Amino acid sequence: MKDFNTLLEGSAQVHGHLCSGQVIGVRMAMLGCRLIGLDEPSTLPQIKKIIVYVEMDRCATDAISYVTGVKLGRRSLKFIDNGIMAATFVNLETGKAFRIVSTETARDLAPKLMPHIEDPRLAQLEAYKIMDDSELFTVTQVKVNVPASDMPGPTRFKAVCARCGIVVRDKKEVFKNNQILCRPCALGTYYEPVDPHENEPKE
Repeated sequence: MKDFNTLLEGSAQVHGHLCSGQVIGVRMAMLGCRLIGLDEPSTLPQIKKIIVYVEMDRCATDAISYVTGVKLGRRSLKFIDNGIMAATFVNLETGKAFRIVSTETARDLAPKLMPHIEDPRLAQLEAYKIMDDSELFTVTQVKVNVPASDMPGPTRFKAVCARCGIVVRDKKEVFKNNQILCRPCALGTYYEPVDPHENEPKE
């Protein structure tokens, strides 16, 4: 694996800017990969051995993706919408997995480590670079049962929604009222269809 500064520079470039979240994400990914025994996760053959579950849609996730090579489209990056600055790194070959959580105490420690930096955001960014892993993270070894429907590779499972006829992949369908339904039909949607004629002038 490349060194921290090289990875941080590349991650910030891909993400669009350098921030404390990039520092946390790069360090979290480096630690996670080390714990599960992968040193080149973004290249073959290791790229097929890793899945990462991220629990936030924030800057750190882009950094984790950059360092590890995991991607939504590759099905090796899983988003669990917990709103927690945490990620779980899984070695699919060995089953070894660790959940790493960014500590809130690290934020309080930053100005003490960087008393000469007045800007609190810049102080955090620089402090996070040098903190011990034990100060920046809490680490828990965990067990993750990755179902076949969540594994990378070709689609193994397909179902057809009884209401709208759309194909649902990877066992994301819902069984409701004795019917197989897609989630929009069963649970509602985040969007609302617009009638294309509603804004037409009336004659």
